[in-house]
Amino acid sequence: MPDLSTLIKALKPSSTMAFNTKANEMKRSGIDVIAMTAGEPDFQPPEHIFAAAREAIDKGMTKYTAAAGTVELREAIVGKFKRENNLSYEPSQIIVGTGGKQILYNAFMSILNPADEVIIPAPYWVSYPAQVQLCGGVSVPIMTKPENGFIPDIADFKAAITPKTKIIVLNSPSNPTGAVYPRELIKDIVELAASKDIWIFTDDIYEHLIYDGEFTAAAGFAQDKTLVIHGASKAYALTGWRIGYGAGPVELIKAMGRLQGQSTSGANALAQHAVVAALNEVEKTQEFIDMTKREYVKRRDVLVSGLNSLGLKTPKPQGAFYVMADLSPIHEDEMQAALILLNEAHVGAVPGTDFLAAGQARFSYATGLENIEKALERIEKLLKDRNTGCC
Repeated sequence: MPDLSTLIKALKPSSTMAFNTKANEMKRSGIDVIAMTAGEPDFQPPEHIFAAAREAIDKGMTKYTAAAGTVELREAIVGKFKRENNLSYEPSQIIVGTGGKQILYNAFMSILNPADEVIIPAPYWVSYPAQVQLCGGVSVPIMTKPENGFIPDIADFKAAITPKTKIIVLNSPSNPTGAVYPRELIKDIVELAASKDIWIFTDDIYEHLIYDGEFTAAAGFAQDKTLVIHGASKAYALTGWRIGYGAGPVELIKAMGRLQGQSTSGANALAQHAVVAALNEVEKTQEFIDMTKREYVKRRDVLVSGLNSLGLKTPKPQGAFYVMADLSPIHEDEMQAALILLNEAHVGAVPGTDFLAAGQARFSYATGLENIEKALERIEKLLKDRNTGCC
């Protein structure tokens, strides 16, 4: 067959997707696997969102929408930012896409030239460097440490900036660490970027899932140099509905809109209408978020305590629904450790390799407490068997 693009041939598949797929394949073959791989809430969305989707069907909202999203949804997003973050936008500064991942990719494509640099604190979500690579850019990681709760140091940002630096990516609460950055740190990073005429991309998708500490809107410190990436997937349990959105300066949003108009056009019309209800019916949506947060806290505490008691050092995350655990007691290589965990204990976790987290793995606690308790029992048995040489 004719050859493929060199960019695509160099692109790694997502390790998150790979391990989640392998865990699901084992399940389908009849193996009782506890998959803690996917960043996907196990809750069903609240009824008022379902009702809005049904209403959209009944009203025949089945046609294309504007490439940037419906006016109705963009106005609802404007309201969300004003109400929750004290940020003032116009609908022309909002774009809706097929998930936050598309918003992020469109933004990288709209800004980066070959060899431009993007600073990203690590461990990081695997798609950040992959998307930068697809745009011809260069990822510049800033390493963080488990013993510091995976919080970066402002000095490392200062040291990483070069004349080629174009963007700094922030993600708080973080995937994969659950770290929540202090307000002063975010302020310092944004002001540093603004002084150097560098873009801030702030991935706020886990904004509503904070258990300790508070969310800080990076855009509040330099809105004209900041792109907010957000969406409906995590807080509202709407992962498969694929609605993400971005907010930023008009010229950047217009550029992203031109790209989207030539690639996917508008996002799903029915889902857009449903997300309007999620954003506008505030009390009902907040009840759902509060319920899920209570459950996530219970799960987090059991998982963190259990992993630490087994000798797998695990910092307590402040937000999102992930923990990063040290798997070196299973195997010094995190990829091998995750495979042993999956194949022998039938517990799925994502190795830290592509997160730039050597020796660690990410466990998602977006699964029931019973599953978490079973997973801990299986890991305990695995460790005992390996230490005793048993079967």
